Amino acid sequence: MTSSPLATYQPDQRAAALIGGEATDANLRRYLHGIPGIDAVGLEARAADLGTRSIKTSSKRWAIDTIIGLIDLTTLEGADTPGKVRSLVAKALVPDPGDPGCPRVAAVCVYGDMVGTAVTALGSARAAGGTERAGVQRVHVAAVATAFPSGRASLAIKLADVRDSVAAGADEIDMVIDRGAFLAGRFGQVYDEIVAVKDACRRADGSVAHLKVILETGELNTYDNVRRASWLAILAGGDFIKTSTGKVAPAATLPVTLSMLEVVRDWHRLTGVRIGVKPAGGIRTSKDAIKYLVTVAETVGEEWLVPHLFRFGASSLLNDVLLQRQKMTTGHYSGPDYVTID
Repeated sequence: MTSSPLATYQPDQRAAALIGGEATDANLRRYLHGIPGIDAVGLEARAADLGTRSIKTSSKRWAIDTIIGLIDLTTLEGADTPGKVRSLVAKALVPDPGDPGCPRVAAVCVYGDMVGTAVTALGSARAAGGTERAGVQRVHVAAVATAFPSGRASLAIKLADVRDSVAAGADEIDMVIDRGAFLAGRFGQVYDEIVAVKDACRRADGSVAHLKVILETGELNTYDNVRRASWLAILAGGDFIKTSTGKVAPAATLPVTLSMLEVVRDWHRLTGVRIGVKPAGGIRTSKDAIKYLVTVAETVGEEWLVPHLFRFGASSLLNDVLLQRQKMTTGHYSGPDYVTID
């Protein structure tokens, strides 16, 4: 393997077996380019078909509550303040103040310098270290790192970014791959960076923050590249593969997410290991989110519809879902003033 001395984490030996040896550019290129190509027309037709599926009215409340429980409630702006993060956490814990039965979201996602604020605001409601108590819905703290969203920084800076976030209490790290290196065919460099970031996710007690690997699919240009990047991220040890930063258009799309789910399905069939998927950016309505639920259920199975295997990266989605939930409860639509802005 060509990884730097900073990387002591060793990927699953099944990855080395699949690659056919060490994770060199040559071995990775041979493996990734040996993966069958995607029939773009067929993929888009399949996604369009799944997008037309409807769910029974009796199942819609379940779908709405499931969506809420899968959201990474996000604020990733240069103007973020501790007060805004505290407001975000308050909404994560009590999405609908008028309905104490409304579920909490899965996580709050912030920049690394805001992790401490989020951890403090969550208090005992935080899913510390990724642990859960039976019957109690905890909220995770996710931090974007590795020079998000561009990924344009030295490896040393990227790893310091990760370590600072983990030390501040982040339960999950959302990293970005070097798209320039990937598109130039430097697969070994991308692989090594993911391995090094995974190692930087390790805490002093030996536990490891979950790693979500952002592919930024809008910059990868082809479905074949999305498939190869998905395999590369999983081979290197990613716990989740994530579509987008939300800063590049197009962000998440149903065909792209379907292609990533197919990789996760195939990895599970090969190894028995379940990897998570996170579409992020551009999913704003409950109608759209339900399409993703159907796609997950039809591709990898309903067992993936849990927070440790599927997430929505979103900021505005929650408000629409809450309005739909209120309509199901009261029988009429509420206006946007009935939900908080942040």
